[in-house]
This record gives sequence, C-alpha cells and structure tokens, in this order.
Amino acid sequence: MAQPKPRLKFTVNDYMSLHSEKRYQLLDGDMILAPSPTTRHQTVAQRLSLALQEFVAAGSLGRLWFAPLDVVLSDHDVAQPDILFVSNERSSIVTAANIQGAPDLVVEILSSGTVDMDRGYKLALYGRHNVREYWLVDLDAETVEILTLGDQGLSPAATFRRGEALASPLLAGMSLALDQVFSE
Repeated sequence: MAQPKPRLKFTVNDYMSLHSEKRYQLLDGDMILAPSPTTRHQTVAQRLSLALQEFVAAGSLGRLWFAPLDVVLSDHDVAQPDILFVSNERSSIVTAANIQGAPDLVVEILSSGTVDMDRGYKLALYGRHNVREYWLVDLDAETVEILTLGDQGLSPAATFRRGEALASPLLAGMSLALDQVFSE
C-alpha cells in the first residue's frame, strides 16, 4: 500500500526568504497568492483608512497601517490584512519589518477570491491570536460586519449597512457614515 505524502508546511523563515514581486500570505503553512485588489476595493480601503486614521490620530490612540504589511501570528501564519490598527498599549508588537502578534483591529475587504478564507480560516486565526475586533467589509452587500473577541473567539457584534453610521466597540466614539465609504 502506498504511503500518503506528508503535507509540506512552509514556515515564517520560508516566507521571509521569498524574493517575489507577487504578494503572498502564509496561512496554515500554505503560501497563498493574493491577487491585485480591484479599483472598488482600493477606493473603499482608502476611504476607511482615511476615516480611521483621522480618528486614531485625533485621539493619539496608536498606529494604523494598510496592506501590504506582514502580521506574523505564528511560525506558519503571516497575514496581510487590508487595514490594521495597533493601540499604544500594544505598540511593542510593532517592529521595523512587520507586526509580531495580533493587532487590536483587523479589517478585511471581501472579494470573490478571499471571502471563504476571510470568513473561515482568518476569522479563526485572528480569534485564536486575540485580535480584539475584526471587520468584514462586503463590497457587494455594502455592509461592514463587526466581530469582537470573547471567550469563544471572535463573534458577531453588529452589522452596519449603507445609509447607517458604523460605531466600533473598540474605538469608542467613532462614527463613520457608510454612505461616504460605499459611494461610487
């Protein structure tokens, strides 16, 4: 009887040694090629980033970044969230090269090629590593689903739609009109 081949799992060292012009993520030891985002994706990401940056800067709350920036969560997991926030209290995870641990907030903008990973493996991964808040931005439905960290990992807290103002449990006092985010 033939023995099944063992599954090859890449490590952070393998990932860091890549010299590629393409954008990859390392998820559960698999190198995942990330296709270039669409113009709509980029527009929404920019609008969210600007609004978040303004709020974070006004309150001197921490630092905001956007993809591509490596977030090293384990020896087999390096994600590149679309947008991420690290509070001042957790600034020790920020290095010159990457983020070494879970950001406070991760924002993923869903696309047909990433929706299963973002709602599946990444949701579990971010919860397991104590991301405090996770936003799933659905361009088709024009919604932002906010999940917050609890005893069982990340679970749904609220879903905001176009025409509503997003309020973040993590970023108390922030109000973001989704009409502005999703407008054409």
